[in-house]
Amino acid sequence: AYTYALARGHNYVPEVNYKKTTILKSSLLILAGLVGLFFGGRYLVLGAVDIALYMGMSESVVGLTIVAAGTSLPELFTSIIAALKKKADIAIGNVVGSNIFNIFLILGVSATVKPLPFNRINNLDILVMILSSFLMFVFVFTGKGRKIGRVEGGLFVAMYLVYIGILLTGNHHILEHMFR
Repeated sequence: AYTYALARGHNYVPEVNYKKTTILKSSLLILAGLVGLFFGGRYLVLGAVDIALYMGMSESVVGLTIVAAGTSLPELFTSIIAALKKKADIAIGNVVGSNIFNIFLILGVSATVKPLPFNRINNLDILVMILSSFLMFVFVFTGKGRKIGRVEGGLFVAMYLVYIGILLTGNHHILEHMFR
């Protein structure tokens, strides 16, 4: 809905002053970025997973923390740069689009290849994801000036740190008791 509303809301293409380049150069830059992203993400995740497993973390916690962070770093940097350049539509669209892509396409294709069983812990993490999405909705549509400001952003960061702290300390059962 966000993407549709965004697409329908702009009937013009704003003028952008940028240095023009050739299609070949742009294509090569995109390719180089994708190659760097592939290898950088791969090595970051492999190294982090090895360290985490050495420390005795479960695969579920590794997936929810290290792998998620490693694969989301490009999105973080993209959204920060977009926010600094006052391109809120890109910053928000990046996050929303990525979540839609991850849930529908990545989870859908993975489950099509091999069914993915869920356990009670997974359901709790899904509930946390749904609650965070609901909070974003509340902040955007009821917040002052219909924006996610510093206070709301700080609250999201604090909530994420609490969630990660619960996972890393092995106190996942706290979430289980909260959401029974």
